[in-house]
Amino acid sequence: MYRNCVLIVCNYEYLKVCEKEVRQNMKRCIIVGAGEFHEKAWKYEKADYLIAADGGFEYLRKLKIIPDMLIGDMDSIKQEYVGSEMEIKKLPREKDDTDMLAAMKEGLAAGCKEFYIYGALGGERIDHSIANIQCLLYLHKHGAKGVLYGINDRIELLCNDKVCYPATMEGILSVFAFGGDAKGVSEHGLKYSIQDAEMKMEFPIGISNEFIGQESMIEVKDGMLLLCIHAINGEKVM
Repeated sequence: MYRNCVLIVCNYEYLKVCEKEVRQNMKRCIIVGAGEFHEKAWKYEKADYLIAADGGFEYLRKLKIIPDMLIGDMDSIKQEYVGSEMEIKKLPREKDDTDMLAAMKEGLAAGCKEFYIYGALGGERIDHSIANIQCLLYLHKHGAKGVLYGINDRIELLCNDKVCYPATMEGILSVFAFGGDAKGVSEHGLKYSIQDAEMKMEFPIGISNEFIGQESMIEVKDGMLLLCIHAINGEKVM
């Protein structure tokens, strides 16, 4: 009997080690926040590292999905719904990190390099959306990429790089200089095209471009751009 108990404990510890190794090999981290959330627009696979950032847990609960981790000060969660199936990290209410930034740090610690953050935009407080946009820069400085999603909006950061979109992409694309002036900016395959332009922080000239059913490309050679895609006609953003 005691031998069986020891075996069970050993197997449990072995499974925990294996789980840790799997997470360290993960590349995608999915975070769900408490902002606007479109349940039909989000992408999630079982191999992803899924984190609920405080009130984002309510969205997952309604979808009957258990995250790998729940993190936050728990001020937006009904405690009776929190079970033992997930790892829980309760944070103090007074802290330097937002719940979203704390969730991103957990994803980075797990070895993730791609972050898809849903429920990151909109909601009652615009300051949370701005804070989440700043967090994209935190991910970039730590060797990772992130995309923020709201119901009809998607925001990502582009730094000294280029990104291509398929011909199936729809909606409005706005491009802003971020963190300083951006040089060598090109936009092709869109309603309005530019080549090797300079975008100033104080002049939002890149607002309201449009996808036109062609493969498109955005490039910046020196600086950072904030790419904002807004879905129209009720379409979801990818």
